Amino acid sequence: MSNSLSVESVLEVLQPVQDPELQKSLVDLNMIRNVAIASGQVSFTLVLTTPACPLREFIVEDCEKAVRTLPGVVSVDVEVTAETPQQKALPDRTGIAGVKNIVAVSSGKGGVGKSTVAVNIAVSLAQAGAKVGLIDADIYGPNAPIMMGLSEAEVSVRQGSQGEVLNPVFNHGVKMVSMGFLIERDQPVIWRGPMLNGIIRQFLYQVEWGDLDYLIIDLPPGTGDAQLTLAQAVPMAGAVIVTTPQSVALADARRGLRMFQQLQVPVLGIVENMSYFIPPDMPDKQYDIFGSGGGKNTAQELDIPLLGCVPLEMAVRQGGDQGVPIVVASPNSASAQALRAIAQQVAAKVSVAALAS
Repeated sequence: MSNSLSVESVLEVLQPVQDPELQKSLVDLNMIRNVAIASGQVSFTLVLTTPACPLREFIVEDCEKAVRTLPGVVSVDVEVTAETPQQKALPDRTGIAGVKNIVAVSSGKGGVGKSTVAVNIAVSLAQAGAKVGLIDADIYGPNAPIMMGLSEAEVSVRQGSQGEVLNPVFNHGVKMVSMGFLIERDQPVIWRGPMLNGIIRQFLYQVEWGDLDYLIIDLPPGTGDAQLTLAQAVPMAGAVIVTTPQSVALADARRGLRMFQQLQVPVLGIVENMSYFIPPDMPDKQYDIFGSGGGKNTAQELDIPLLGCVPLEMAVRQGGDQGVPIVVASPNSASAQALRAIAQQVAAKVSVAALAS
């Protein structure tokens, strides 16, 4: 019996266990490593493709069940870690040193909660153990510093071999740069396209980002210079489109989605924000203030995944005003759970795309 329990037999029984997203064997994907056996105790490392894997528990359970079918197994110890894959390079776009995946969060119109979604995705990924950066690319209306509790922060600048280098500020596990750190609080940014192009490129290439699994970029609303600059400058893992259920927002969201498709940027999916209102004194009630089903119907019509629906709760606004994102301030709330699940979906889709390329 002891002879039947070996590293080879453990790998053999794990061979049929697949990564649910990639539909390939964990063994073939080199996600099972460091198999060790001692007195019937089997241990190994499961290397996931993202710290924010939404199916982590199911994969571990499948692995444990498979190994326990072997005779002589007393216990199974699975150490879970992650190695986020690198998005493939493109010949006409320059990547950022140390940054594995760049994800844009965009919307067709303002007021749909795009920055709230971007901030909470970034923080959720950081909470899961990923190395995360956030660029507030909404140059004319930089609100992310307030939402991240960094409204009083200032970036430091040093001279590098290629010119000035910005050191990002840090909070809630996320490195961040924003135009809000470079101007006075009430100072308007009255710039034409070329200047906006320049500052976005500076945020991309002249910031001390270090090693990042994900760089989230909070874009301004619409389909203008910022979106074009970003799409033409760096290889992006994909874009997330934020909308609300009402027809006006959905119409603009469709335009934004088509823009990314025309620029050959993968669209990871749609997020329907403010899907319904949950009164704080009646948490079991839901009111469809802005309509219902718009995001789902649009996603089905355009054959784009619906990443999730985020309810409208007072705590989301309060957390944003106070600089504590809802996934930190109230992690068990319906909004936080929805945003965390969306971040997991984004991470999973990015990994699948990177490994398939």
